Amino acid sequence: MFDPVLLRTFLAVAETRSFTGAGVQLGLSQPTVSQHVRKLEEAAGRTLVSRDTRDVRLTDNGDAMAGFARTILAAHQAAVSYFSGSAMRGRLRFGAGDDLAITQLPRILRHFRQLYPQINLELTVTQTGALYRRLRAGQLDLIFVKENPDEESGGVRVSRDSMVWVGHEKTVIEPGEPVPVVTYQAPSVSRQIAIDALEAAGRTWRITCNSREVNGLLAAVRAGLGIAVFPQSLIPEDLVKVTNRFALPALGDVDFTLLAHPAAPAEPTEALISAIMGRALARG
Repeated sequence: MFDPVLLRTFLAVAETRSFTGAGVQLGLSQPTVSQHVRKLEEAAGRTLVSRDTRDVRLTDNGDAMAGFARTILAAHQAAVSYFSGSAMRGRLRFGAGDDLAITQLPRILRHFRQLYPQINLELTVTQTGALYRRLRAGQLDLIFVKENPDEESGGVRVSRDSMVWVGHEKTVIEPGEPVPVVTYQAPSVSRQIAIDALEAAGRTWRITCNSREVNGLLAAVRAGLGIAVFPQSLIPEDLVKVTNRFALPALGDVDFTLLAHPAAPAEPTEALISAIMGRALARG
């Protein structure tokens, strides 16, 4: 139904926010680019691009089409590679922070394995510190972790999110009492963010639960043992933001970052990076 040629042109417009820029990128004239977008809109029966004299923007339907277009073109390329005898092969050792498992990451990995069935994808899920160590030791090819935005890791930033204090709606912190903190075992990015913010604000605190994994952390918060620090986009539906309720200090932002080992297999690594970058990582 959707011509890959039209989809490729549409994605170029989406990326450059310019019909002229898309034409330069693809080696097409501006009228041809406009014609391709118009044909795709006719095929979809929806307006995909809003344009005026100053601006080119995707509509809500355009944003949806961009996601479908990336998936369709990736599948098309995988099929071409497979049946031309050049299907991507190899072993890819991928590590991810366990809290990222409650994003769309599992769905993305499942789709990736369908597109590249001859890549042997090995998944490690653990804390950020352990992933860093294994990457440096050459035991992992690519890791997906949370980082402080001030760090210069040389990785690829997938997205940025605000860190917030999270608790159960019935959790109570009495005035003047130490803040009960549920956190990952050290070293941990979110643990350090929480402690640094409380210390800077002059708030007393105590660790009420140390956990190695996100399920243990969530269980403790749900049981009312304390509050935890989470990226805002990853707050579970049964928990709430409590920053303002308990006058807690602001926590700043965190980056979701991909880091590759220098000796990682280039093609499989780039394919997985593209798959993750091409899909939003909101809660799945």
